[in-house]
Amino acid sequence: QVQLVESGGGLVQPGGSLRLSCAASGSIISINDMGWYRQAPGKERELVAAIVSGGTTNYADSVKGRFTISRDNAKNTVYVQMNSLKPEDTAVYYCKANAVVAGPTYHYSMDYWGQGTLVTVSP
Repeated sequence: QVQLVESGGGLVQPGGSLRLSCAASGSIISINDMGWYRQAPGKERELVAAIVSGGTTNYADSVKGRFTISRDNAKNTVYVQMNSLKPEDTAVYYCKANAVVAGPTYHYSMDYWGQGTLVTVSP
């Protein structure tokens, strides 16, 4: 009932930039926090950046100063601007949203995940 679609991944040289977008759609009453996670081959999925509805942000230490997360609440969309990219940033990036939806008898919140978009940083 809630779908997240990521876009913007691709191949970029070290030092380059990419902007990822994630748009949520479906029977959404409201969205609480939204965030970006990434998973490299052979590694666990890790939090990259998160943003709550009021605009407060959190970043992994490895991306502070290089990545910027933002959101457009009217469009149910979250972005991450990634600058000064490094080879170690190579991963599949996943969007997550905690959304409030209508259940049979009451509203409840759940985490929803996008399908992932591949970012490759290589010369």
